[in-house]
Amino acid sequence: MSILDNIRHIQKEIAKIAKDCNRNPSSIRLIAVSKRHSIDSIKEAIEAGQLQFGENYIQEAAEKIHNLDPTAVFHFIGHIQSNKAKLAAELFSMVETVDRFKLAKALNNRLTTLDRKLDILIQVNIGEDPKKSGVSPGKAEELLKQISELSHIRPMGLMTIPPFSQNVEKTRIHFRNLYNLSHELAEKKLFTNNDRVELSMGMSQDYKVAIEEGSTIIRVGTAIFGTRPNII
Repeated sequence: MSILDNIRHIQKEIAKIAKDCNRNPSSIRLIAVSKRHSIDSIKEAIEAGQLQFGENYIQEAAEKIHNLDPTAVFHFIGHIQSNKAKLAAELFSMVETVDRFKLAKALNNRLTTLDRKLDILIQVNIGEDPKKSGVSPGKAEELLKQISELSHIRPMGLMTIPPFSQNVEKTRIHFRNLYNLSHELAEKKLFTNNDRVELSMGMSQDYKVAIEEGSTIIRVGTAIFGTRPNII
């Protein structure tokens, strides 16, 4: 199947799952994870109407962004070192992986210089997996309170990568726990919009379960672009 066919198939799946859950399909955003895929592949996705993409590596993303139509917007979805925050602040419409105040402050410093505001998500290690990045669930509130002091950062919600399992049903509890945590934090007025909290959870193998558990952003790569090449 072509990239166009894959995108249309996933859009239909989103609409069906949303309907079955009594959700509005428009409340769920599809982020096409384009890391390690070529600019030509991204252009094919853009021609198919997909305009939101996710990248994991700063330098790779910079090259792509500078060579693509500005109507395409990019989320940063990988681990980010504080010394790369300046470039991230310039390039992305959202950084989904803020997990420490040092990073948030570095982003804010650059954004202040640029006179630009940036949407972010707090990455939560919801399964407390030592192999995963993210703030622990119990420390998410403290981090959000610290970030509230930063004038150019807009915390819009939470993001997670649950512990991997061949059985996608085993990820359901992690998605549900993130959903519940987001509501607890929204009740404390810790997000920019506490009536519309973003939840980035679900990838190619488990986005159906994630949508059922309240995801508003799904990050899909392989199911759109196919197997990821080792190099561009």
